[in-house]
Amino acid sequence: MSMLTPQGLKGKQMRITGTSYPRLGPPPRRGRRVFAVIGSVLALALIALGGVQLVNIFTGKAKHGSAQACASAHPAAGTSGKPLAAPAPGASGSPSAGASASAGASSSAGSAAASPSALGSPLPAVTAVPSPQAVTVNVLNSTDKSGLAARTADELKQRGFTVGKVGNAPSALQKKVPGSAEVVGGQSGAAAAALLGAQVAGSATMDDGRTDGSVDFVIGDGFNALLDTNAAAAALAQATKPAPSPSAAPGSC
Repeated sequence: MSMLTPQGLKGKQMRITGTSYPRLGPPPRRGRRVFAVIGSVLALALIALGGVQLVNIFTGKAKHGSAQACASAHPAAGTSGKPLAAPAPGASGSPSAGASASAGASSSAGSAAASPSALGSPLPAVTAVPSPQAVTVNVLNSTDKSGLAARTADELKQRGFTVGKVGNAPSALQKKVPGSAEVVGGQSGAAAAALLGAQVAGSATMDDGRTDGSVDFVIGDGFNALLDTNAAAAALAQATKPAPSPSAAPGSC
């Protein structure tokens, strides 16, 4: 018998028998097992979702779906939607009674005899202009400053323009041009009007419906002088610069 054995007990009575042993650590918590199972399920779901998205990207299904969405958001012209309404008669582009009254004047002066509010819409923007020698311009003075049309015509002639009629503007335009100048022409003279309008700051190009390529340079009350050649060239480059087309953002229609 060992010295550690209590008195009255034999060694066999303190011997541990069998295959089970006492657990020395704390018992496992049930909550940890539940959280481990839930975390595993979520991880598998995220992996499956990522795999599906990768398959759609490489097979082009996502692109096809966005194209269909854009097609439904922007239907083709003529398939649906209301047609654009035509402008009401007399709203713009129709000459006033004052224009018809002064139509008996010379052909170049009579084309600019309409009031500024009856000249119609501004001429469209252009991206190319002719040479000054190919432009015939009529210089008309609508102010009370004498000799202004002649001096301006001489400066335009020095820049290469072909000068036609020089004189006072029709009575319907006298003191009716508050800006620096109005360049009046037709659709055929839109490029010539853009070239001529770049010669003075604050000018406006207006359409009076004429069919030839001539233009009228009507001097207004705000006119001081023509721009210098460098400033005119810069203004012309800016006026004929094509407008950049907006690029669609990725994923947008």
